[in-house]
Amino acid sequence: MAQKKEDTGFTVTDRRLFTTEGELRSDVPEEVEAPKAPAAPVPKEASAAVQTPAPVPGDGDATLEREMPIPPTNAEQEAQAAAYRLSSSDLDKQVELSGHSAKDFEITFERFMASLYMTAMLQLGLMRQQNEQPRVDIIGARQTIDTLSLISEKTKGNLTAVEQNFLQNSLYELRMAYVEVTNALARPPQPGPATGTSGR
Repeated sequence: MAQKKEDTGFTVTDRRLFTTEGELRSDVPEEVEAPKAPAAPVPKEASAAVQTPAPVPGDGDATLEREMPIPPTNAEQEAQAAAYRLSSSDLDKQVELSGHSAKDFEITFERFMASLYMTAMLQLGLMRQQNEQPRVDIIGARQTIDTLSLISEKTKGNLTAVEQNFLQNSLYELRMAYVEVTNALARPPQPGPATGTSGR
């Protein structure tokens, strides 16, 4: 006679935030409390992550309180960093074989800031891609400018004089351009010159 299988109450859930393709998952399940059973001691950091309270509706900091997965171990991070460096080295070799310098594609702080500056100018409609009409994305431009502002706040005291000047000049120009564009968009359309033929 077959014995009835007891329900252990143990459920396995996939709590990863990203899919295997690297995309953000939208179906991350809510945390389910595991059954109480004797187990090995849990590190303080890990137990804090599990016991994080659920977000309170209407709380402004609810997204910050959302449970975060336990970070990878130092060994896992080092192994991943080594794999990344190896893959980048292979790509650099291919770039060199094509007649270019791999240094032309290295990201520096100035290049990063310049890419955000160009993005904001495109979003403001003050620059355009070749063979394309200018398009204004005022919300996107504001977010890009706010990103630069956030970077400015978070990097205080960690930038060289050249980097600091570049960042502050970029912010100044973009904020000024943003004000001009938003003012222009708020103005009612002006009547154009009269068309047609006048009577003689």
